[in-house]
Amino acid sequence: MPPNPAHRPPRRRPVTARLVVTRLVVTLLAVLPFAGCAAPPERPVAVPVAPPTPVVPPTMPPTTLPVLPTLPSTAAPPAPTAATVAVPCAGRPSTDRVIGLLRDDVLPRNVSVRAVEGPLCADGWQYTVLAVSGHEQLQAVSRGEPGALVLVTAGTDVCSIEVKAAAPPAIRTLACDAGTGVPPGA
Repeated sequence: MPPNPAHRPPRRRPVTARLVVTRLVVTLLAVLPFAGCAAPPERPVAVPVAPPTPVVPPTMPPTTLPVLPTLPSTAAPPAPTAATVAVPCAGRPSTDRVIGLLRDDVLPRNVSVRAVEGPLCADGWQYTVLAVSGHEQLQAVSRGEPGALVLVTAGTDVCSIEVKAAAPPAIRTLACDAGTGVPPGA
């Protein structure tokens, strides 16, 4: 018997690559709208952070260096300054120290000596008038610290070139302008 066209099995189409791709696209289009409905993945939340505070080293109190004493220089005589008044030296140097500079060089050991005026000081220089038994008054000009006293000149006239050129005005006035060195009325 011949086959009945009504009873014939349905004819199948061959599966082609195009058909597979088409079905895949249709399936994806159907599923994709639902893919976005899931909860979003956990993301770290950016929390504002304050900038780090700079570390400042502790402050140190200022360092004070020890003050060292300076010794007087004997290399060059001090430059003249504007000292216009000589004042009593208050024992620095003492009268005995000035007389000690004069003993054996200017004064013999057997004469008695006493200070009539001074020592008077101005800017590291000293002026002294001495009474010497049996002699005229003696003037002495010295300079330096009491421990390093140097005799500049001594005699009845102490207005030397060194005194004129280097002594402070007050010593220069006493040695050169006052005759014997003793101010009038003294």
